[in-house]
Amino acid sequence: RVRLIWLTEKLSGKPITTITTDELLTIRKELLTTRAPATANRFLAIVSAVLNYAHSKSQLAAVPKIPYLPEPKDRFRWLTRPQAIALIAELPEHLAAMTRFALATGLRRANVTGMTWHNIDVERKIAWVWPDEAKAGKPIAVPLNADALEVIRKQQEKNQRDARYVFTYRKKPVLRTTTKAWVLALERAAIDPGFTFHDLRHTWASWHVMGGTPLEVLRQLGGWADMTMVL
Repeated sequence: RVRLIWLTEKLSGKPITTITTDELLTIRKELLTTRAPATANRFLAIVSAVLNYAHSKSQLAAVPKIPYLPEPKDRFRWLTRPQAIALIAELPEHLAAMTRFALATGLRRANVTGMTWHNIDVERKIAWVWPDEAKAGKPIAVPLNADALEVIRKQQEKNQRDARYVFTYRKKPVLRTTTKAWVLALERAAIDPGFTFHDLRHTWASWHVMGGTPLEVLRQLGGWADMTMVL
């Protein structure tokens, strides 16, 4: 939404047929004055989506080349168990609960923030990610271990069972995880400042492999479509 608002200010009133690669290069240049290349690419991706939609509706003869920037390939980060404990101790209550749940289930950030009580079956010790919520477009059955169940029970004790979402902050769903509180918690726990919430999924997978979980089992648990991402 923030990106759409920014782009609307720059492109409002311009016919889509006048949005050329040169026009997008100008926008990219302005973005780079305050944003990283990866973020600039996310803005350009929105423009690309709009132009491709217009093209599919025969409102645009051809889509101009989108001048994406090369992005550095970052390393995969993961935490040791002592680091994870230290991070959880430094996080505010709602982020700490989400972190514990992510480390216990390996779910992606969007599946944790979007987890509703309808996705949870405590008696069967399982959670569901429906096809429209899964990156691979296939349903994922997520077994809930003791850590995950403890997090769920604590959320229930907070009288959130009547709410739609499992994880909330001030009675509202949590939309962002990489907040100032997250960054400060990383600093206090002496963890690499580049560590993201998605890296909790890398941590979960790493712990499984080190614990001897077969890769095919890990693929199914993580909801990956094939072995490429697992490897």
